[in-house]
Amino acid sequence: MEPAAVLDLFRSCGALLEGHFQLSSGLHSPGYLQCALVLEHPAHAEALGRALAERTRALAPTVALSPALGGVIIGHEVARGLGIRAVFVEREQDELTLRRGFHIAPPDRVLIVEDVITTGGATRATMRVAEAAGAQVVGVATLINRLGDHAFTVPFETLATVSLPTYAPSGCPLCAGRTPLVKPGSRHT
Repeated sequence: MEPAAVLDLFRSCGALLEGHFQLSSGLHSPGYLQCALVLEHPAHAEALGRALAERTRALAPTVALSPALGGVIIGHEVARGLGIRAVFVEREQDELTLRRGFHIAPPDRVLIVEDVITTGGATRATMRVAEAAGAQVVGVATLINRLGDHAFTVPFETLATVSLPTYAPSGCPLCAGRTPLVKPGSRHT
């Protein structure tokens, strides 16, 4: 699946939003990618997951690990495409952790799967959970990369890169212009 087709799919689902948004990272942006509006369609989720699975198959992962909430659906679809387990981490007292009986251990080869990566903070925190369990992180995969090079220490695959500016709240021109702030994500800082 080519990047233009991925972005066309997001536009057709109304998932590429414009305005003034607070991202999960706490940064502000004039653009937001609401992956849930694409992934609510099982056929779209399956096609996107299959495309990421094909790009990561050579890494030979044994488990897909995603941060909740945004990465859960696409992580499941990538795992389906690879024929491996899909598990997720979630916040407990502001720390990502494996819950619900999920287990990762040696010799698991973990592929971190995200919906959108902006700063890479949640991705790195998810990687730390896998590494603390003794598993090997073999790669990172995401539907949308918002900022370009994240300098991960493992292979990084994305279906599309979108350049949307981000601002610290203290220097946000949208705040200065009194544009109403919307917090559409699953976590607000």
